[in-house]
Amino acid sequence: MDRWTAALIRTRANREQSNMLWNMAGSFCYAFSSMVLSFLVMRLAGEAQGGIFAFGFSTVGQQMFLLAYFGIRPFQITDGAGEYQFGDYLHHRKLTCLAAVGLGLGYLAVSRYSLEKAAILFLLIGYKVLDGFADVYESEFQRQGRLYLTGKSNTFRTILSVGVFLVTLTAGRDLAAACIAAVLAQGAGVWLFDVTVLRCLPGVMYERRPGSVQALTASTVLLFVSVFLDFYVFSAAKYAIDAHMYDAASGYFNVIFMPTSVINLAAGFVIRPFLTSLTYLWNERRFSEFSGKLLRITAVIGGLSVLAVGATALLGRPVLAVLEWLLGPVYAGKLTAYSGSFTLIVLGGGFYAVLNLYYYALVIMRRQRTIFGIYLVMAALAFWLAPAMVISRGIPGAARAYLILMALMAAAFVGFAWGDYAKEKRRRA
Repeated sequence: MDRWTAALIRTRANREQSNMLWNMAGSFCYAFSSMVLSFLVMRLAGEAQGGIFAFGFSTVGQQMFLLAYFGIRPFQITDGAGEYQFGDYLHHRKLTCLAAVGLGLGYLAVSRYSLEKAAILFLLIGYKVLDGFADVYESEFQRQGRLYLTGKSNTFRTILSVGVFLVTLTAGRDLAAACIAAVLAQGAGVWLFDVTVLRCLPGVMYERRPGSVQALTASTVLLFVSVFLDFYVFSAAKYAIDAHMYDAASGYFNVIFMPTSVINLAAGFVIRPFLTSLTYLWNERRFSEFSGKLLRITAVIGGLSVLAVGATALLGRPVLAVLEWLLGPVYAGKLTAYSGSFTLIVLGGGFYAVLNLYYYALVIMRRQRTIFGIYLVMAALAFWLAPAMVISRGIPGAARAYLILMALMAAAFVGFAWGDYAKEKRRRA
């Protein structure tokens, strides 16, 4: 091996290591901020403001993020042949971001919120839409083989915007002012860590080709609608609490809902490394190996879920008591009252982790219509069930609604996946 080849191998190894480390750092910063921000707002601004922030940041803002995102990222990062130029993706993302802002305004217009609450929610929608806009640049970094730039952007943007938000909130105890500062910081972060960085990379085509927007939309619309409905079902209990209870209840529910983020993150680390091999086994029609691997991953997720539920049942009340102590004396007894609901939500999170695995299984099997059908039926059920249970039982009813919806959706995904597996195996036999 000559020295130039050795140097090239070292460069590639260093880039792969940098890609992995920065991607982990960015993912951790993003997930950690999403989990703790609502808790900190409750501590700094009070329970009502904390509830408004929790709903705006983790629910309606995230729903609008999904519209801005439009499910394009998997399509863009795998477009190695250059079927579309970056300019095509950029123009499409500008339109979806405008649509997200428009839908957010429409939602606020019909929701009869106070002017202050509507303003805060709109600012949080703007924050999340900017996050969705940044994604088109970060997807291009990944398509160019520079995933480490995506991780750096996620890390630095999150630190900048969250840091500015918390400093402003701590200084003035004014949530609206802190949200304005966060939006401005997010915009600055997108410019500094995405727009200007991509301009330094060679070979990026900013021109938009005729018809590209329509073609991109047609290629991804079914996936987008499925993901949009999935998040609605996942968040139906939160929407119901916002509609039928007081603002502080959204904050309390968001706190006991936090473990679902940890479960989803852990499930992702379990699932993602095996997606390539599962896809290969299915495409090669090696059915026994495919089913064996799928069952092993299911067992791992199931085992972790059982451990999580057991730990919550034993330690949930003391953990909530510690959180009450961190929040301050005014919160004494307000979280521990929902220790049973806390356990139910963790169990629901386990079901959601399982259904995510089988969602990917159905994607591998190319059963997009089945996926869409499941989400459509579950969204209709969630629209009726979550409000009914919240009206009758409050936060415990919301926890039960979440558990029921996740269990039914997991059963549907698992059932259809194994049913389609059996049909395909018989057909090939």
